Amino acid sequence: MPDSLPDQPRKATRKSPAPKRSKIQQRNRSAILDAALEVFSAQGFRGATLDQIAEGAGLSKPNLLYYFPSKEAIHTELLSGLMDIWLDPLREMDPQGDPYAEIMTYVRRKLDMSREMPRESRLFANEILQGAPRMMDGLDATLKPLVDEKARVIADWMSAGKLKESDPHHLLFSIWAMTQHYADFDVQVRAVLGPEHDPFQEAENFIETFYARMLRP
Repeated sequence: MPDSLPDQPRKATRKSPAPKRSKIQQRNRSAILDAALEVFSAQGFRGATLDQIAEGAGLSKPNLLYYFPSKEAIHTELLSGLMDIWLDPLREMDPQGDPYAEIMTYVRRKLDMSREMPRESRLFANEILQGAPRMMDGLDATLKPLVDEKARVIADWMSAGKLKESDPHHLLFSIWAMTQHYADFDVQVRAVLGPEHDPFQEAENFIETFYARMLRP
């Protein structure tokens, strides 16, 4: 019998690249996501409708459904993009940097995000208030490990006498509460302070003094 032929090398299978979107498709997707951010941040997930989002985007509802199959799909895409943006300032806290400067840089960036991205802050807050049904996996897989890591860094700074002792996790919670409050409760803040005040400038001055007293040894 003739020798059997050697096995032929298999060709690597390649996944077909995702079809490139046209400029019109990119513009329409962007318009849908921006309109959805406005609607979700104001109405919450349950109160938002596809009709409201389509109207805000300047599209018909069938046209919107060409890009996204459901309200859930739009909401999930917004949240998945937001998680990385929200966590970037914490990721950049440098264990080798000056402890007080690193924490205050983080505080200022969080306050800047509340000033510049109030809709995103309210979108995130609404999702958390509902029990995070569409982003719990992200909280467990991304948020918790990062917060635990940075809490250990802060604890090491405190143990070395570079910062006053406190609970690192609750320190981070306090930063979130103090900075995001100015986005999530903007109407209340401005109603109390009055139109002659700049809430964010005044907040920055107050928070700087507050954390200096709390953290400096």
